[in-house]
Amino acid sequence: MKVYQTNEIRNIALVGSSGSGKTTLAEAMLFESGVIKRRGTVEAGNTVCDYFPVEKEYGYSVLSTAFSIEWNKLKINFLDCPGSDDFVGGAVSALNVMDVALMTVNAQYGVEVGTINQFRYIEQFHKPVIFLANHLDNEKADFDNTFTQLKENYGDKVVQVQYPVHTGLGFNAIIDVLKMKMYQWKSEGGAPEISDIPAGEQSKAAGLHNTLVEAAAEHDDALMEKFFEEGTLSEDDIRTGICAGLMKGGIIPVICASSSKNIGVHTVLDFLADAVPSADKMPGVVTTDGTEVSTNPDGPTSLFFFKTTIESHIGQVSFFKVISGKVKVGDDLINSDRGSKERLAQIFSVSGQNRMEVNEMAAGDIGATVKLKDVRRGNTLNGKGCDYRFDFIKYPEPKYRRAVKAVNEADAEKLSEVLTRLHEEDPTWIFELSKELKQTILSGQGEFHLRTLKWRVENLDKIQIEFLEPRIPYRETITKSARADYRHKKQSGGAGQFGEVHLIIEPYVEGMPDPSMYRFGGQEYKITPRDTQVIELDWGGKLIFINSIVGGSIDARFLPAILKGVMQRMEQGPLTGSYARDVRIIVYDGKMHPVDSNEISFMLAGRNAFSTAFKEAGPKILEPIYDVEVMVPGDYLGDVMSDLQGRRAIIMGMNSVKGYEKLMAKVPLKEMANYSTSLSSITGGRASFTMKFASYELVPTDVQDKLLKEYEATQQED
Repeated sequence: MKVYQTNEIRNIALVGSSGSGKTTLAEAMLFESGVIKRRGTVEAGNTVCDYFPVEKEYGYSVLSTAFSIEWNKLKINFLDCPGSDDFVGGAVSALNVMDVALMTVNAQYGVEVGTINQFRYIEQFHKPVIFLANHLDNEKADFDNTFTQLKENYGDKVVQVQYPVHTGLGFNAIIDVLKMKMYQWKSEGGAPEISDIPAGEQSKAAGLHNTLVEAAAEHDDALMEKFFEEGTLSEDDIRTGICAGLMKGGIIPVICASSSKNIGVHTVLDFLADAVPSADKMPGVVTTDGTEVSTNPDGPTSLFFFKTTIESHIGQVSFFKVISGKVKVGDDLINSDRGSKERLAQIFSVSGQNRMEVNEMAAGDIGATVKLKDVRRGNTLNGKGCDYRFDFIKYPEPKYRRAVKAVNEADAEKLSEVLTRLHEEDPTWIFELSKELKQTILSGQGEFHLRTLKWRVENLDKIQIEFLEPRIPYRETITKSARADYRHKKQSGGAGQFGEVHLIIEPYVEGMPDPSMYRFGGQEYKITPRDTQVIELDWGGKLIFINSIVGGSIDARFLPAILKGVMQRMEQGPLTGSYARDVRIIVYDGKMHPVDSNEISFMLAGRNAFSTAFKEAGPKILEPIYDVEVMVPGDYLGDVMSDLQGRRAIIMGMNSVKGYEKLMAKVPLKEMANYSTSLSSITGGRASFTMKFASYELVPTDVQDKLLKEYEATQQED
């Protein structure tokens, strides 16, 4: 296979809402360019891009799929991304490594919530975007309404390059206002017949052509000067201007097609080859130490691995982008993340399951390799003398949690290995062996997301699993001061055990003054801090441990044992067994025995004194609160607000964002267990949400009473 130079490479992320026709478009592009001889369909499960068993089973994309074509002597690399928000990880990876986004929009529905969600990531990663109005052959297709919605949502930089002569079942022709020609297709699609624009369309086409000329001239000073002098621009000039506008984010071209009928695909590819910037013109990538690395084929060799899949009969397939330099078969490279040495025995240009061996790839190209020893997704491989390291892909926070366990306990270890592998393939599947909750917690982007994982584990790895309601990581704290003492005394023939601890506890807040005087039961206790330890707790919050012992009533060597006893109780709070936090402890007195006192005695005395004081200090349970943002169509706003309020949410505000209402609320994690399913049901799948941990807050009294009763019941059972 030909080795393409950096200026001959175009990198495009194929994104769009579910049902907008991305995979069908990919199939049509592969067919049109001659990579495949026969087009498959999503319904038949025989497309190039949806080749994983779960994708064939369910009929939707789960992972992003790489494919490439040659068009007009250029190599165009694509990543076909899942449309569902549940599988957004693939789109996030693709938008980070590819240079331009081609977003398909279903002309039946216009701008959908999936369009808005994915465009938000496009903006976040500062990527140029091209809109493709698809499904124009559908009887409900409305190109004009789709274009109007795009303009309303994304402004005047949205400019038509093509438009259909008519839409619906008879769709077979488009007007290209860049080339000022009409393209017409036969029923089987393929190469179009090119003709002059009909008289009835000339006025409309001329007006759109002028708008496109002005938009193209706006982003290049030389073109602007030429436009002022001549009043127009040549076809090549317009392409140059569109390319400049894309790189600056100042123009969003709109093109059109019917991917299922293969109508318009030829002109789509022509436009992509002509207008999309080559890899060497795009901004460089920034290393972890802030160095910008340009896409330079003459620079040091550096590869970034952005995707991993596990395929039967092959094993691990690792996908990379050549960030800098050139890579050749047989190159020895160093993994900057893991310190290991790797040899690339094979390099492939990939189209789904089809792999074509190449001997070399230049900066900007997308490739794959197999049988690497120690490379993971997110790793960087460098040539000799290069120490680049990249870590620029940040994935969204999970939205849906379930506890997972193997039905057969003998499969527990194997399940952990499978979940680790699946996280490598889709980093938005996250699992954690929670010591605190005594559960394996599996998190993802939605119920659909986790259900897909379950199918894969049970059907491909043959491990039966079940999902359970995840426990909530509550915290315990106190609301007032309390005092307690405890004497541990044990005699058993020889040396016994003796330790007595007197302590005071109180709620801790940042910046509070040092303790000096307390009053309990009419008695005053004067405190003279001798030593203070600030312990940052692994589970959040702090423990402040103050030694205020005077007169040597407890030897200093026993203080660590007292602290150890306190920490044991902090790790299993007296109320519900949850972690305790934000407590200040003052050990002010005690007693010891010259023979029987030892570390174990003071550890037990400290633990029991703390437990007694904690229960008398107005103990409260804290629950995790999340910031939740919901994007919802205005006609569903009332129903969504009502549902949130039923989940103990506090509505923090709302505003309109590009045709949708953005609702902001603080919601307890306990109430978010099935929210993704509920929101989809309420809005017919047209709303989406994000959630992120905000803080721990006191639970209401009725909720605390319920939790205490539940904990007492479990303790009695045990």
